Amino acid sequence: SSLNRRVQHIEGDLETCEDKLLLATQKLDKAATAEDDSDRMRKVFESRALGDEDRMSKLEDELKDVRTKAEDADKQYDEVSKKLQLTESELERAEERAEMNEMKIVELEEELKVVATNLKSLEVAEEKANKREESYKEQIKTLTAKLKQAESRAEFAERSAQKLQKEVDRLEDELMSEQEKFKAITEELEQTFAEMSGY
Repeated sequence: SSLNRRVQHIEGDLETCEDKLLLATQKLDKAATAEDDSDRMRKVFESRALGDEDRMSKLEDELKDVRTKAEDADKQYDEVSKKLQLTESELERAEERAEMNEMKIVELEEELKVVATNLKSLEVAEEKANKREESYKEQIKTLTAKLKQAESRAEFAERSAQKLQKEVDRLEDELMSEQEKFKAITEELEQTFAEMSGY
Protein backbone atom coordinates (compact mmCIF):
# COMPACT_ATOMS: atom_id res chain seq x y z
CA SER A 1 0.00 0.00 0.00
CA SER A 2 1.01 3.63 -0.29
CA LEU A 3 1.45 3.90 3.47
CA ASN A 4 3.99 1.07 3.52
CA ARG A 5 5.89 2.62 0.65
CA ARG A 6 5.94 5.93 2.46
CA VAL A 7 7.25 4.28 5.64
CA GLN A 8 9.95 2.49 3.61
CA HIS A 9 10.86 5.74 1.92
CA ILE A 10 11.12 7.53 5.27
CA GLU A 11 13.21 4.69 6.70
CA GLY A 12 15.53 4.95 3.68
CA ASP A 13 15.88 8.70 4.18
CA LEU A 14 16.55 8.08 7.87
CA GLU A 15 19.37 5.64 7.07
CA THR A 16 20.83 8.11 4.61
CA CYS A 17 20.69 10.88 7.21
CA GLU A 18 22.28 8.60 9.79
CA ASP A 19 25.10 7.78 7.34
CA LYS A 20 25.60 11.47 6.63
CA LEU A 21 25.57 12.21 10.38
CA LEU A 22 28.19 9.48 11.01
CA LEU A 23 30.37 10.82 8.20
CA ALA A 24 30.00 14.37 9.52
CA THR A 25 30.84 13.21 13.04
CA GLN A 26 34.01 11.47 11.77
CA LYS A 27 35.06 14.60 9.84
CA LEU A 28 34.41 16.69 12.93
CA ASP A 29 36.60 14.37 15.03
CA LYS A 30 39.38 14.56 12.45
CA ALA A 31 39.10 18.34 12.33
CA ALA A 32 39.24 18.52 16.15
CA THR A 33 42.29 16.23 16.20
CA ALA A 34 43.99 18.34 13.51
CA GLU A 35 43.20 21.47 15.48
CA ASP A 36 44.75 19.94 18.62
CA ASP A 37 47.85 18.94 16.63
CA SER A 38 48.13 22.44 15.16
CA ASP A 39 47.77 23.99 18.60
CA ARG A 40 50.50 21.73 20.01
CA MET A 41 52.80 22.56 17.08
CA ARG A 42 52.09 26.27 17.58
CA LYS A 43 53.08 26.01 21.24
CA VAL A 44 56.24 24.07 20.31
CA PHE A 45 57.26 26.70 17.76
CA GLU A 46 56.47 29.52 20.18
CA SER A 47 58.62 27.82 22.82
CA ARG A 48 61.43 27.36 20.30
CA ALA A 49 61.15 31.00 19.26
CA LEU A 50 61.45 32.14 22.88
CA GLY A 51 64.43 29.82 23.35
CA ASP A 52 66.05 31.17 20.19
CA GLU A 53 65.53 34.74 21.38
CA ASP A 54 67.19 33.93 24.70
CA ARG A 55 70.06 32.22 22.93
CA MET A 56 70.49 35.15 20.55
CA SER A 57 70.59 37.52 23.52
CA LYS A 58 73.24 35.37 25.23
CA LEU A 59 75.25 35.15 22.01
CA GLU A 60 75.12 38.94 21.62
CA ASP A 61 76.39 39.35 25.18
CA GLU A 62 79.16 36.82 24.51
CA LEU A 63 80.07 38.66 21.31
CA LYS A 64 80.37 41.96 23.18
CA ASP A 65 82.54 40.27 25.81
CA VAL A 66 84.78 38.70 23.16
CA ARG A 67 85.14 42.02 21.35
CA THR A 68 86.12 43.71 24.61
CA LYS A 69 88.69 40.97 25.32
CA ALA A 70 90.06 41.31 21.78
CA GLU A 71 90.45 45.07 22.20
CA ASP A 72 92.19 44.57 25.56
CA ALA A 73 94.52 41.99 23.98
CA ASP A 74 95.38 44.47 21.21
CA LYS A 75 96.22 47.14 23.77
CA GLN A 76 98.36 44.74 25.80
CA TYR A 77 100.14 43.61 22.63
CA ASP A 78 100.93 47.24 21.72
CA GLU A 79 102.24 47.95 25.23
CA VAL A 80 104.45 44.84 25.22
CA SER A 81 105.78 45.74 21.75
CA LYS A 82 106.69 49.24 22.94
CA LYS A 83 108.40 47.85 26.05
CA LEU A 84 110.32 45.38 23.89
CA GLN A 85 111.51 48.13 21.53
CA LEU A 86 112.59 50.27 24.49
CA THR A 87 114.46 47.35 26.08
CA GLU A 88 116.20 46.55 22.80
CA SER A 89 117.36 50.18 22.54
CA GLU A 90 118.65 50.12 26.12
CA LEU A 91 120.41 46.82 25.47
CA GLU A 92 122.07 48.24 22.37
CA ARG A 93 123.35 51.24 24.34
CA ALA A 94 124.59 48.96 27.11
CA GLU A 95 126.46 46.84 24.55
CA GLU A 96 128.08 49.96 23.12
CA ARG A 97 129.21 51.05 26.60
CA ALA A 98 130.56 47.56 27.27
CA GLU A 99 132.57 47.66 24.02
CA MET A 100 134.00 51.05 24.94
CA ASN A 101 135.00 49.75 28.37
CA GLU A 102 136.66 46.73 26.79
CA MET A 103 138.67 49.04 24.51
CA LYS A 104 139.76 51.08 27.53
CA ILE A 105 140.83 47.90 29.30
CA VAL A 106 142.96 46.92 26.29
CA GLU A 107 144.54 50.36 26.29
CA LEU A 108 145.32 50.10 29.99
CA GLU A 109 146.81 46.65 29.51
CA GLU A 110 149.07 48.06 26.80
CA GLU A 111 150.09 50.86 29.13
CA LEU A 112 150.88 48.30 31.81
CA LYS A 113 153.03 46.35 29.36
CA VAL A 114 154.93 49.53 28.54
CA VAL A 115 155.42 50.22 32.24
CA ALA A 116 156.62 46.64 32.81
CA THR A 117 159.13 47.00 29.96
CA ASN A 118 160.36 50.27 31.36
CA LEU A 119 160.76 48.68 34.77
CA LYS A 120 162.87 45.88 33.31
CA SER A 121 165.07 48.41 31.56
CA LEU A 122 165.42 50.40 34.75
CA GLU A 123 166.51 47.32 36.68
CA VAL A 124 169.78 47.40 34.67
CA ALA A 125 170.55 50.82 36.11
CA GLU A 126 169.76 50.21 39.77
CA GLU A 127 170.71 53.66 40.96
CA LYS A 128 168.43 55.43 38.52
CA ALA A 129 165.74 52.92 39.29
CA ASN A 130 166.01 53.61 42.98
CA LYS A 131 165.69 57.35 42.43
CA ARG A 132 162.60 56.99 40.29
CA GLU A 133 161.12 54.06 42.23
CA GLU A 134 158.58 56.15 44.08
CA SER A 135 157.49 57.84 40.87
CA TYR A 136 156.90 54.53 39.15
CA LYS A 137 155.10 53.17 42.20
CA GLU A 138 152.69 56.05 41.98
CA GLN A 139 152.25 55.47 38.27
CA ILE A 140 151.59 51.78 38.88
CA LYS A 141 149.18 52.61 41.67
CA THR A 142 147.32 55.05 39.45
CA LEU A 143 147.23 52.66 36.52
CA THR A 144 146.12 49.79 38.79
CA ALA A 145 143.33 51.95 40.16
CA LYS A 146 142.30 52.85 36.62
CA LEU A 147 142.41 49.19 35.66
CA LYS A 148 140.23 48.23 38.63
CA GLN A 149 137.79 50.99 37.77
CA ALA A 150 137.71 49.85 34.16
CA GLU A 151 137.21 46.23 35.23
CA SER A 152 134.43 47.29 37.59
CA ARG A 153 132.77 49.25 34.81
CA ALA A 154 133.14 46.32 32.46
CA GLU A 155 131.64 43.92 35.04
CA PHE A 156 128.79 46.32 35.68
CA ALA A 157 128.18 46.67 31.94
CA GLU A 158 128.20 42.87 31.59
CA ARG A 159 125.73 42.45 34.47
CA SER A 160 123.53 45.15 32.96
CA ALA A 161 123.62 43.41 29.60
CA GLN A 162 122.69 40.07 31.22
CA LYS A 163 119.89 41.72 33.17
CA LEU A 164 118.56 43.41 30.04
CA GLN A 165 118.80 40.12 28.12
CA LYS A 166 116.70 38.42 30.83
CA GLU A 167 114.18 41.24 30.56
CA VAL A 168 114.11 40.85 26.77
CA ASP A 169 113.55 37.08 27.16
CA ARG A 170 110.78 37.69 29.68
CA LEU A 171 109.10 40.25 27.43
CA GLU A 172 109.37 37.90 24.46
CA ASP A 173 107.69 35.14 26.52
CA GLU A 174 105.02 37.61 27.63
CA LEU A 175 104.51 38.74 24.02
CA MET A 176 104.19 35.14 22.84
CA SER A 177 101.67 34.43 25.61
CA GLU A 178 99.60 37.49 24.67
CA GLN A 179 99.69 36.48 21.00
CA GLU A 180 98.41 33.01 21.92
CA LYS A 181 95.64 34.57 24.01
CA PHE A 182 94.75 36.89 21.15
CA LYS A 183 94.72 33.93 18.74
CA ALA A 184 92.43 31.96 21.09
CA ILE A 185 90.06 34.92 21.46
CA THR A 186 90.01 35.42 17.67
CA GLU A 187 89.18 31.74 17.11
CA GLU A 188 86.44 31.92 19.75
CA LEU A 189 85.02 35.04 18.08
CA GLU A 190 85.06 33.38 14.65
CA GLN A 191 83.33 30.31 16.08
CA THR A 192 80.69 32.51 17.69
CA PHE A 193 80.08 34.30 14.37
CA ALA A 194 79.83 30.93 12.64
CA GLU A 195 77.27 29.67 15.19
CA MET A 196 75.26 32.88 14.86
CA SER A 197 75.31 32.58 11.08
CA GLY A 198 73.98 29.03 11.43
CA TYR A 199 70.93 30.31 13.28
